[in-house]
Amino acid sequence: MRGSILVFHSQFHLRGRFFKLHRHGLIQDEKRPQFKLIHFRTPNPAAGIPHGLIFGRGTYTLTGVHPILFQDGNFKVTWYGVLVALGFITGLWTASRRALRENIHPETIFDLGPWLLAGAILGARTMYVVSYWNEEFAHGPISEIFMVQHGGLVFYGGLIGAALGCMLFAWRKHLPLWRLADIVAPSIALGSFFGRGGCLMNGCCYGRPTTLPWGIQFPYGHSTYPNHLHPTEIYDGLLNLGLYFLLAWLFRRKKFDGQIFAFYLIGYALFRSFAEYFRGDYTPVHYLGPLTPAQLVSIGMIAAGALLLWKLPRKKVETPPAAA
Repeated sequence: MRGSILVFHSQFHLRGRFFKLHRHGLIQDEKRPQFKLIHFRTPNPAAGIPHGLIFGRGTYTLTGVHPILFQDGNFKVTWYGVLVALGFITGLWTASRRALRENIHPETIFDLGPWLLAGAILGARTMYVVSYWNEEFAHGPISEIFMVQHGGLVFYGGLIGAALGCMLFAWRKHLPLWRLADIVAPSIALGSFFGRGGCLMNGCCYGRPTTLPWGIQFPYGHSTYPNHLHPTEIYDGLLNLGLYFLLAWLFRRKKFDGQIFAFYLIGYALFRSFAEYFRGDYTPVHYLGPLTPAQLVSIGMIAAGALLLWKLPRKKVETPPAAA
């Protein structure tokens, strides 16, 4: 045994019904899934269909890959929602600790939280609806646009929306905008690390087929089964985690306000463009030549970061008294 995890055992949710995997195929299970403590284990080829996400060339199976963490009737809690919430809370807390170095009261950062959250959700959903209008919304009920719980958020739209929320908050509270942006920037990367874990559990943002030894195979029922794929969610998550530590280190050595935010724009765009090269969930209509939509936005993001580094004043403004 290599470890254990609390998961749904051999079951998943599809179109409002629960199913379980059986050696003879897929059968409906009218019972709600039960929590069981299971272990990482070596798949048994004689058992038929694999029960979970396979890491590597059939070496370990993680049976807990399931978009729904818990469901009771119509009430359900998703892994994606839990991990995104965890990333948001962790990000706010780490930002509040950095705020002390800039003589901004930690409570100010927590007050900023709802503004960031509202802007991020509105921006991320808006960009998703615009990007996938023909595929998902043009022929369905207009109410589906507002069903965020069904999934469908675009990070770059969320970043733009959160930035607008931060600008409005800084204007209302008479706070230095670029100083506030520097405080928050590393935490955005940290939140993205948790968010990509949610993508992995949700089975979205997946990679292209690969023969590399660390390729992953999603469970039966996923659109990519039985291919082994690049674990792009893991690539992106680890790159964001590295970016967080880099920006947190640079924050203690910043020369002027706005510098860390500019480095975030450039660093995230470069890392995201690299991870996008391995993505396999885009349809041909979304490409512009060899570039994915995120790579196109990344070009503008790099330009914006470079412009900030060029135009922002180099002399660091003295920190004001802590805001209440």
